[in-house]
Amino acid sequence: MSKYHFIGIKGSGMSSLAQIVYDMGHTVQGSDLATYFFTQEKLEKRNIPMFEYSPENIKEGYEVILGNAFNDDHEEYVRAKELGLKTYTYSEFLGKLLGETPSIAITGAHGKTTTTTMVSNIFKHNFITSYLIGDGTGSGQKNSDFFVAEACEYYRHFLAYYPDYAIVTNIDFDHPDYFKDEDDVFSAFQSFVNQVKKAVIFCGDDKLASKLTSSKAKLISYGFNDGNDYQIKNLTTTSEFSTFDIYKYGEKLATFKMAVFGLHDISNAAAAISLADTIGITPEKIQEALNHYKAAERRFSEHKVGSLVIVDDYAHHPSEIKATINSARRKYPDKKIIAIFQPHTYTRTAKFLNEFAESLLTADKAFLCPIFASVREKAKIVGIEDLQKVTTGSDIINGEEDFPKLNFENAVLLFMGAGNINKLCHKFLEKNLENITK
Repeated sequence: MSKYHFIGIKGSGMSSLAQIVYDMGHTVQGSDLATYFFTQEKLEKRNIPMFEYSPENIKEGYEVILGNAFNDDHEEYVRAKELGLKTYTYSEFLGKLLGETPSIAITGAHGKTTTTTMVSNIFKHNFITSYLIGDGTGSGQKNSDFFVAEACEYYRHFLAYYPDYAIVTNIDFDHPDYFKDEDDVFSAFQSFVNQVKKAVIFCGDDKLASKLTSSKAKLISYGFNDGNDYQIKNLTTTSEFSTFDIYKYGEKLATFKMAVFGLHDISNAAAAISLADTIGITPEKIQEALNHYKAAERRFSEHKVGSLVIVDDYAHHPSEIKATINSARRKYPDKKIIAIFQPHTYTRTAKFLNEFAESLLTADKAFLCPIFASVREKAKIVGIEDLQKVTTGSDIINGEEDFPKLNFENAVLLFMGAGNINKLCHKFLEKNLENITK
């Protein structure tokens, strides 16, 4: 049994990783800000100690993992080096774990958390499976048959991984504070694919993902379009579930039913099914697992109050906003769709200003919250007013005092963003629940 200290333990990936290591029987502690994050709930349930940052947290006998949000000048990491302790970055440590077990890495500019949730759900119902999901969920099993992990492309972190299997949901230009352009993003994904050992399942409908090559792994495509190895056909959607057929190399594999609604999530489900079938899980066993599927945290998390559906969603890129609105329209075709969006980072907002406006205007009404800045950003290069100017008919919400602006009936209110908009969503939900019970 080893002892581990996680610097930034409340981060979504770090929280998941700490849970996995704890579940495997090791001693785990960590440090972070005193501020409450939703990711810490699962840590608290395991009674994992969490401290505020201090060099005093670093003790002899511990191995230290540094979260990807930090540089090697963090005071705790410096102390670990002074003591001569074994240290890792998050990516290095996850890469080490993936190398010890038959592994599956799920990546993509969008949809990787949802797809990782789907894959881990199928595999844990059919194998002894450890899994790491980017919503702060992790589970570790000793002597696992498979290790399923979400793999992030930011700063090319996923190049620390050499998985047996991989899924690439799509390739899109994001993180403009790091990647230069679309070609730079594609280069990162191609480098990752070159490290996969057995098979890469990729979305054949995606312009860039369909250009990936590999001299080592088998390439298998999925999607709606003709020509994909696994093709989605005959899709129907109700307010409760979607039903669709999967055709494998032109022959019908099976019909599947699942509680997902947007076209992007049907595609993600096809990715998970394609991988499971490739590894040898029968369609019947896949469907049994899909019957137990629950969406990841903050991925179209619904709360119903009277005629309102209040949704908390992590969408923070124009493509994701459009996909979330599409999900709402397909599931609730008779309701108004209201978008409440908080941009995440000045660099992303400035780079995709017109694309954000275009996506938001697919809703019936758009509201904008002040930009949630990254700690890495030095200057405010854009403001929420700039986005409002190009988003016709939009309005700004600064906080609870503006809740009367959201006085709609028979509507879906989509609170979207990667910052702290979920707190505003929950306050709005509480306020409406109070009004119902009065």
